[in-house]
Amino acid sequence: MRLVRHRKINTWPLLLCGMVLTYPAYAEDKGLVENFTGFKVNETPFMQSLGVKFGGWVDIGFAGNPHGPKNSSNAPVTFNDGANHFNLHQVYGFIEKEVNVGGKEWDVGFRADLLYGRDARFTFATNFDRTILGDDPKHQLVFPQLYASVYAPYGNGITATIGHFYTIMGYESVPSPNNFFFSHAYTMQYGEPFTHTGALLSYPVNENITIQGGVVTGWDAFFRQPANFLGGVSYTTDDERTALSATLITGSVETGGLNNDHNRTLYSIVLEHDITERLHYVLQHDHGIEQKTSASHSASWYGINQYLIYDIAANLGAGLRFEWFHDKDGARVLADGRKEHFIAITGGLNYKPIAGLTLRPEVRYDLATENNTVYRDGRKGDQVLLSISAIFHF
Repeated sequence: MRLVRHRKINTWPLLLCGMVLTYPAYAEDKGLVENFTGFKVNETPFMQSLGVKFGGWVDIGFAGNPHGPKNSSNAPVTFNDGANHFNLHQVYGFIEKEVNVGGKEWDVGFRADLLYGRDARFTFATNFDRTILGDDPKHQLVFPQLYASVYAPYGNGITATIGHFYTIMGYESVPSPNNFFFSHAYTMQYGEPFTHTGALLSYPVNENITIQGGVVTGWDAFFRQPANFLGGVSYTTDDERTALSATLITGSVETGGLNNDHNRTLYSIVLEHDITERLHYVLQHDHGIEQKTSASHSASWYGINQYLIYDIAANLGAGLRFEWFHDKDGARVLADGRKEHFIAITGGLNYKPIAGLTLRPEVRYDLATENNTVYRDGRKGDQVLLSISAIFHF
């Protein structure tokens, strides 16, 4: 089984409509249960009669910090922020009925995802699943996706996603198997939304171009937020070696009890190219702005991420990620007004010794160029992390 590239998968109809969005990861032909027992739950008569599919994984990780911070935190790195401890990051399950696209008949599908673990702390939606297990538990429980999808056979086919779903912004995403690296870029952690609630339409103009557009309740909110526009366009070359996508979200934000709406806008551009059959390159640029309110100044943030992935073997890949993220007004990362340039360099492997098990060891170096009180208990301006993640696929 060769190393394949998928696009930033939100596991919803945009992918089914042929939108090519990549992340370097290994195709999961089967999970551990099937690998050891031969049992295929999705091919049982019961599951096939329902027309649904079930899947999931467990992600356990260790983020070693040689500096031994007394507060046991790798912050401002998140997701793998727990220093020198094994952590249960994701117990993830989903059930879905894939919508049949491309035909001449209407069709309806759905998907429901459940996430338990440390990563759920960053994936909740305001006014929905923020406090299911309490105000600040070590492991949270959230439902990052709950949506219906409807296919309408007009033109080349229109697919509507209605409900709660992952963002189309950026390159990295929440589900662990979708990402080559264990840790995440600052751009994804602090500069982009994770989920939306609303409706999004997808339409393939032709075999190369797909457009999207819809209305959502802002960033990471279930309801009770003003309507925002979310949309984008993607282009893939005929040989599928190069893909370019541009996405945008813009609209008002309601600031807590101040009842003070203001605009927030973010765009993301992702270029992906197969240099050779084994060597893959990704370039991402994000830029966000937010208007001032009676309680805060205006803010701007932007960055550039670059990824280089090499397929060493069918079950082994090596990767580099270089990121520069500028929190121009100190509103996104440190959130205390301290302006900062963040530089992060990550090198790692993606190895699957057996079907159903993925190991992701990595070395990461973080540097804050403006302040020397960012890392290591707020005492230093840089840090090194030695981390590993193990994903056990169902």
